[in-house]
Amino acid sequence: MSAGLQPATDLVDVVLRHPRERLSKCSLEPLRDRPDIRFLTFGVGFSFEATGFILLQVDAPVLSPADGRLPLLLLDSTWRLLPALLNGLTGTPIARSLPPGIRTAYPRKSKLGEDPTRGLASVEALYCARRLQGRADEELLDAYRWREPFLRQFKF
Repeated sequence: MSAGLQPATDLVDVVLRHPRERLSKCSLEPLRDRPDIRFLTFGVGFSFEATGFILLQVDAPVLSPADGRLPLLLLDSTWRLLPALLNGLTGTPIARSLPPGIRTAYPRKSKLGEDPTRGLASVEALYCARRLQGRADEELLDAYRWREPFLRQFKF
């Protein structure tokens, strides 16, 4: 099965979720019914044509307003399961990063290893990325339990 979207002027961002990601802890779940976000679930044989999408990656060039006409592709997964999602991508996404220094407000605790210090909750990453693109949308954080602590420290 193959899924994909062509980059469009109406910009629909895509969330590719690993099936083992717990929906009860997913910070993006309250956004499921928004028309500007499409949710897809990774599975056996799944591929996604990622050409023309911005994929957030550590140590890539920092996202900017010049990237504002391209949709985002968010990989919603634990750090441990992330390689499986990356292997399901085809094509050539555009690698971008968030600026250093943005810290999550989500109280993370991993029993299997350390989370990267630059790791954010998925909704935090989406909020920051859209803001950097010039597509700021405060409503993304409306249902986020740690909205206020996150916004208090958010500076760029």
